[in-house]
Amino acid sequence: MAKIKSTTNGSKKEVIARKAAALFRQKGFNASSMRELAVVLGVEAPSLYNHIGSKVELLQLICFKIADAFAENLKVIEQLDAPIETKLEKFIRFHIHIIQVEFDEVYVANHEWKFLHEPWLTEFLNRRKLYEEKLLQLIKEAAASNVLRNIHPLAASLTILSAVRGLEFWHRNKAGLSAKELEENMVDHLLKGLIK
Repeated sequence: MAKIKSTTNGSKKEVIARKAAALFRQKGFNASSMRELAVVLGVEAPSLYNHIGSKVELLQLICFKIADAFAENLKVIEQLDAPIETKLEKFIRFHIHIIQVEFDEVYVANHEWKFLHEPWLTEFLNRRKLYEEKLLQLIKEAAASNVLRNIHPLAASLTILSAVRGLEFWHRNKAGLSAKELEENMVDHLLKGLIK
């Protein structure tokens, strides 16, 4: 059997986590096994444990990698010296981009987080809640600046989060819409609406 090879943009552990994310997305966390992951990687199952402690540890790595990416992006946006509409646009573009580029990991973080063990489950849920609160605050700032139409900030927040999460449907059938077209259309729709 082959050895796990690191890549230019990832350690062996990161390579394993990426493959695990694809497997967890396809089969679900509970239905996936370390043996199946070893087959996907082309290695013996015991050799995985040289790099990773358990399947749950892989889930934790995936979920917190995505949580960290979202938190870091929001931090950058909050610190920008830019109009609030620019900040909202950057927020939306980041969400679209990360779902396009790291779909398996985002999908797992969105759907399989419930299998995290404590204390990681509570920590992950707290991070999600804080992130949603910060988005809501950003939207309230836009509303206070008279940038938004008369829409409740919570409704705007839920609309944005639901819309970008809906990119899962695009991943299933990309026909007729490139990633760039999708991004431009979604940003335009979410910031300007559908009606002329």
